Amino acid sequence: MTQDLKARTKNFTLDCLALCTKIPKSREFDSIVRQLIRSSSSVGANYRAANRAKSDRDFINKLKIVEEEADESMFWLEILLEINLNNIENIKTLINESDELVAITVASIKTARKRL
Repeated sequence: MTQDLKARTKNFTLDCLALCTKIPKSREFDSIVRQLIRSSSSVGANYRAANRAKSDRDFINKLKIVEEEADESMFWLEILLEINLNNIENIKTLINESDELVAITVASIKTARKRL
């Protein structure tokens, strides 16, 4: 599961980056694209950090960051879906993936809290 989620979070970042290259260049879109790149890349990076946690509390704290960043990514994707008429199916797929990543992360946090 760890390797699967590691690959999934990395692919989420790569897929968001690929989407961002297709977004029109404008002042309005640039701000959203920068935010999406930042939050989506943080999902994978912090998931990797969580797997190197020194304790259950550290693991939970790092997973909370993953949860927050995946949720923020979902927000920016939803904004893009509402204001951009292109790449709709791609954006919907990424929204679904970010939603699943949030759900998996929340479940992992609950499991880790039970160990404390």
